[in-house]
Amino acid sequence: MPTYQYRCDKCGQTFEHAEHLAEHETAHPPCPQCGSEQVQHIPTPFVPKTSRKS
Repeated sequence: MPTYQYRCDKCGQTFEHAEHLAEHETAHPPCPQCGSEQVQHIPTPFVPKTSRKS
């Protein structure tokens, strides 16, 4: 299950939330610090890990 990063518009807290790909479009997790639901998804870089060396 992927973990996504969010930032609260109200208090500025950055937090992570694990959710399925299917529910990511509709997910609006509340801020763990202030409880606000005004949060924005923060794009994060994706770096795949493989067992082979390139």
